[in-house]
Amino acid sequence: MKLGLAFGDFSWPVPAGELGPTIIGLARQADDAGFDSLWVMDHFFQISLSGGLPPESPMPEAYATLGVLAGQTRNIRLGTLVTSVAYRHPGVLLKTVTTLDVLSGGRMYLGIGAGAPFNRPPQGPGTAFETEGLGIPFPALATRFEMLEELLQVAHQMWNGDETPFAGKHYQLMRPLNSPNSVQRPRPPILLAGAGEQKTLRFVARYADACHLPDLPGTRYEIDLKHKLDVLRRHCDDAGRDYAQIEKTTAAHPDFGDDPATGAAALLTRLRELSALGFDHVMVAPRGPWTQARIDATASILAEARTLGE
Repeated sequence: MKLGLAFGDFSWPVPAGELGPTIIGLARQADDAGFDSLWVMDHFFQISLSGGLPPESPMPEAYATLGVLAGQTRNIRLGTLVTSVAYRHPGVLLKTVTTLDVLSGGRMYLGIGAGAPFNRPPQGPGTAFETEGLGIPFPALATRFEMLEELLQVAHQMWNGDETPFAGKHYQLMRPLNSPNSVQRPRPPILLAGAGEQKTLRFVARYADACHLPDLPGTRYEIDLKHKLDVLRRHCDDAGRDYAQIEKTTAAHPDFGDDPATGAAALLTRLRELSALGFDHVMVAPRGPWTQARIDATASILAEARTLGE
């Protein structure tokens, strides 16, 4: 099993000027420890699912952060968990991810999804209030799924080096030039997040290299992971796709509390459960921000995690 670290809580008690060195130090520690991947949340305001933090809690922009981390690490894979299709035009997004793949020596994922409307004030309307706050259009879910499929088609075309015009319902690219193209061939892996059975998992089977099932046990976002993987398998059969080719990822949310070692032991138990279900890459997203002690504790189970699924 692969093990990654997800950075979603940036509420370290440090001045803004020390936020960069804090993130860089932890990323270097994770890289040196041999973790497989490092992920940053792609939100503009903090979201309520991150331990009930207020929207004013620090939230650095994802791709600027990844650009810094790409230059400060050497081996660890990088990506967003995940970018909403509504946030960036696909041509710009693909150019950004490609550039990071080139400059990092081929270490990027494209983490993408339709976007969820859970980021809202506690009693506010059912729309993503960070997009309202910054004036970013956030269409209805059905429209976002149309946009998502077009973005996935553009991704394949640009990474294939095909510069012919793309004419979709939502996007029109007259010359999708992508130079230099990605170091990873045929493309940086496309990780598609979401658990929708009719569209998201069907899109995974048709376009993606990895799925991400965002399970949050004990909340209304808890899902039947085995059932979702069974649905994905059926979509792969329908699409003529080898189910085994798709990387199955999810997140684990340990509570390290005052004793990181105890939290790491509980995490290992959860990893065994996830491996038995068929997952081969887990992103660890703890309650609260990462610390050196928490990374050390998680690294202590890395070798055993590697044996899971063998």
